[in-house]
Amino acid sequence: MPRFFVDQPLAATDGDIALPPGAARHVQVLRLQPGDALTLFDGSGPEWQAEVTAMGRSEVRVRLIRVEEAQRELGRAITLAVVMPANDRMDFIVEKATELGAAALQPLVSERSVLRLSGERADKKRTHWQGVAIAAAEQSGRTVPMRIEPVLPLSSWLASLDPREDEWRGLLSPRAALPLAGFPQRRAVFLSGPEGGLSDAEEDAARARGFAAVSLGPRILRADTAPLAVLSWLALS
Repeated sequence: MPRFFVDQPLAATDGDIALPPGAARHVQVLRLQPGDALTLFDGSGPEWQAEVTAMGRSEVRVRLIRVEEAQRELGRAITLAVVMPANDRMDFIVEKATELGAAALQPLVSERSVLRLSGERADKKRTHWQGVAIAAAEQSGRTVPMRIEPVLPLSSWLASLDPREDEWRGLLSPRAALPLAGFPQRRAVFLSGPEGGLSDAEEDAARARGFAAVSLGPRILRADTAPLAVLSWLALS
């Protein structure tokens, strides 16, 4: 059954509603007809079973039939803080991190970054990545798309962090001696470096903000592999 994100609150109604332009365009592309079933979600948690009631060139109307509570999120709220890799690998990270259940992704720029974004270019990329996350949520069955935070320098982001006793912080480092292990907190942030890794000074700064350096094993994982390996481990643990 077709499944679409709707960027407006959904609520019970006796009649039908007009879909916003994004969702309406998807329905039109699939050439759905009145009476066809579809699933809608607005990012708040539940999803709605609905049916198309009217198709037009500029408007698509649907009737909400019933709301269903879906339990497809991870048991922990996981934020990936990723120093952006080069080329289109960030699209891959966003897509797969959404599928694996991350709650948020924080794009970062560090000393050794190849990809450096700021200003309007960074804003456009963030909008693009949020679209990738929404599409991945539609495909994977998630009802809460992963949130993409504004692009920040690593130093600024670390300085903005408040001490939190209910949040575990992990620094993915090939130089770490301790392997990643279980933790009791229901919230966690994992910091992952770029292709050349974080500098010693950056790792020290992360430790000073409460990050524990952990290893993912004896092999050196690529910048687009390491954060996804963590999510895979959490999703299966």
